[in-house]
Amino acid sequence: MKFKEINIKNRRATFDYAIGDTFTAGIVLTGTEIKSVRLGKASLVDTFCYVDRGEVWVKNMYIAEYFYGTYNNHLERRDRKLLLNRKEIRQLEKEGKESGFTIVPLRLFINDRGLAKLVIGIGRGKKEFDKRQSIKERDDKRAMARAFYK
Repeated sequence: MKFKEINIKNRRATFDYAIGDTFTAGIVLTGTEIKSVRLGKASLVDTFCYVDRGEVWVKNMYIAEYFYGTYNNHLERRDRKLLLNRKEIRQLEKEGKESGFTIVPLRLFINDRGLAKLVIGIGRGKKEFDKRQSIKERDDKRAMARAFYK
């Protein structure tokens, strides 16, 4: 069965953070949540992850209420558990506790088996001049692309 291509990105994450290691995690979702994600009704704006008692959680991730859901519908911004190996969780916990680092969701997608996956990365906050450098690089790429296609 072929699933519709769902690829929800957190564009702000790569602008605000220099991303180091990345991990792909499964997400524990309810029935109405996965249906909303498959419709593309989710957002990763202002979302972050944290480690609590050996478990990784994503906080403030928006998944719209399912239109056909009844009284069983889910809360839009509840904390959701991420599924990772113990080794990956230990690494995230160790690097997430360091000053200046945070665990940031980068991309939400549906894999070929129909499961929702979240790509998370360990990000170090960028300073203002780093952001200006990112803007300059992006503008230079656009200018080169325009010159190439003329």
